[in-house]
Amino acid sequence: VDESALTGESAPVAKSTAPNAPDTPLADRTSMLCRGGRVTRGTARGLVTATGLDSELGKISALVAGAKRESTPLEERLDQLGNRLVWLTLAVAAATAAVGVFSGKDLYLMARTALALAVAAIPEGLPVVATIALARGLWRMAERNALINRLSAVETLGATGVICTDKTGTLTENRLRAVRCVVPTAGEIDLEARESAADPDDETRRLLRLGVLCNNAEPGAAGANLGDPLEAALLAAAAKAGIDPAAERGRFVRLRELPFESETRLMGTVHADDALDGARLVAVKGAPEAVLAACRLTPEERERWLAANDRLAGEGLRVLAFAGKTGADRGPDVFRDLDMAGLCGLIDPPRDDVPEAIRECREAGIRVVMVTGDQARTGVAIAGQIGLGEENGDAATVLQGSEMEAIDADSEDGRRRLLETSVFARVTPAQKLALVHLHQENGAIVAMTGDGVNDAPALKQADIGIAMGKRGTEVAREAAEMVLRDDAFPSIVVAIRQGRTIFSNIRKFVVYLLSCNLSEIFVVGAATVFFERLPILPLQILFLNLVTDVFPALALGVGHAGSDLMRDRPRPAAEPIVRPRDWRTAVAGGAMIAAATLGADLFAIRVLGQTPEQSVTVAFLTLAAAQLAHVFNMAGGRSPYLRSEIATNPAIWAAVAICAGLLGLATHLSALAGVLGLHAPGPAEWGAVAGFGSVPVVVEILRRLARRKRP
Repeated sequence: VDESALTGESAPVAKSTAPNAPDTPLADRTSMLCRGGRVTRGTARGLVTATGLDSELGKISALVAGAKRESTPLEERLDQLGNRLVWLTLAVAAATAAVGVFSGKDLYLMARTALALAVAAIPEGLPVVATIALARGLWRMAERNALINRLSAVETLGATGVICTDKTGTLTENRLRAVRCVVPTAGEIDLEARESAADPDDETRRLLRLGVLCNNAEPGAAGANLGDPLEAALLAAAAKAGIDPAAERGRFVRLRELPFESETRLMGTVHADDALDGARLVAVKGAPEAVLAACRLTPEERERWLAANDRLAGEGLRVLAFAGKTGADRGPDVFRDLDMAGLCGLIDPPRDDVPEAIRECREAGIRVVMVTGDQARTGVAIAGQIGLGEENGDAATVLQGSEMEAIDADSEDGRRRLLETSVFARVTPAQKLALVHLHQENGAIVAMTGDGVNDAPALKQADIGIAMGKRGTEVAREAAEMVLRDDAFPSIVVAIRQGRTIFSNIRKFVVYLLSCNLSEIFVVGAATVFFERLPILPLQILFLNLVTDVFPALALGVGHAGSDLMRDRPRPAAEPIVRPRDWRTAVAGGAMIAAATLGADLFAIRVLGQTPEQSVTVAFLTLAAAQLAHVFNMAGGRSPYLRSEIATNPAIWAAVAICAGLLGLATHLSALAGVLGLHAPGPAEWGAVAGFGSVPVVVEILRRLARRKRP
């Protein structure tokens, strides 16, 4: 029975009437059939012992329903930031109005100015820009075969610190392949070597022939053999060696079969051949210990075969033994006194692109944990092949599900052991769920990959569940936030990179908006205290809020990330969108823009000889130009300024061009200029705007040069 959807183990399990202990793990309950399994061979009659929620499938459904779904970190951070900015903005606007009135300014003007500041400073566009950034990221991920079921889950994946991944079909190809055999004389043979595959020796050919005859799989079109994956792999190995399964079965007609049983742990077949003069060909395959017990061997030969078995098993191969003989059909005794033909090692190989993906996860500070229903030895071998658990140069540590039950997760030592283990084998759905919860309690944002029904509870409990699109069950896909259309583990790395890019972009446009809004507050606040008039009017503030803030922020939200983004460790789960250093950057940027604006206003009055009514145009255009220039300062500090992800982003240049065009309309379209209190500036005024408006860029370049020269 194929129970991979329930247990995660790819190989079909033989069932029998022998009873099992009540505490036997699900994967080892050989006397029970569960809904969700698929019969690959044989017939049986059974007694129903559980239905509905009492069945194993029902228990998994109950775990899925009980797994709690929390808000994503991005949703929580945006809500917190928005609430704080609303109250902060209202307080600043009220204080500005009060100071202006007490300093003798017109009450109506200050009331309008305070209202304009409040409207402009409140980031009402933050949810819209964040949604657009997330949607853009979703589209990019869909191009790379990652389908998102929940928009905000894109960013959550970018903050992932732990990935709990299934082995079969996720890290491996979910396709057994015969790679090695051991025969009596020639010893170990590499079945994938060109010379061995094209022209096998007689002993290897005999072993592969026995694998074809003692086999119930059927050859399919284009090598897609049908039946038990293990038996299908034997047919593929024989075909690769030039053995035609159909021709062999046509020559050696099967007379009868000894089905595989868990008690005997072997399968046998008897075949007729006209060339044998009435004798029969006997073919047997099964567990090495069982087949060796049925063979005529000396103690030394038996020890040699057992050592070869241990060697292959130590490499993570599933080992089958083959034996046969030619003789009379003597009933059940025909499967005794056999001649040992050899051992065959089969592997469910890891995907070729997984080791590189594991390496990228390690560089990004992301811990990958294998959670499988397979054997511990196999899990450790696959982990070694893909580089899992090599953070300290050591082999991957492993725990079995039964060992997990014996560990006290509440003790410091037990908790540390569970958190530091890289491979978990023979685990149940409840244990997967507990493991995800344990890492979440440790402060990590957890992603869980899976494809079977048994993965569904943990997929839902995880901060983001990742289901396989090709091999995944419908239950797993419904429980997950992301579905990998190509089942490729590297697609997860692409999603992580995109998630980090989205959060980085959101942080950039938030800091940019804060800088722009603070610059307007600083201009009005400074003028309220030190000037007898305001250098910028309420309608002009609203115009800037609708024009120069929106387009650059949108361009920042859909931009690409810096090249070193995947070299940073994951963000702490409690880290806010705007960190203390981001607040310092926003305040410094706002003060710099405000200083440039006030300087341009004074320059227009004292140098250009303009009246206060005329200088408003220079101050307005300088404020807009400085804000547009400041968008280039949002680039990461480790990239060259002129080759940064901002300077090379076409959307940024398009946004700047659109804003420049709208500013030109505001000053040269008489109807709009009259409403805003502006006039068409002359060459000298444009020169002043260009000079003072470029202050943010000049200051940032000088700051980077000074930092580069520091020892």
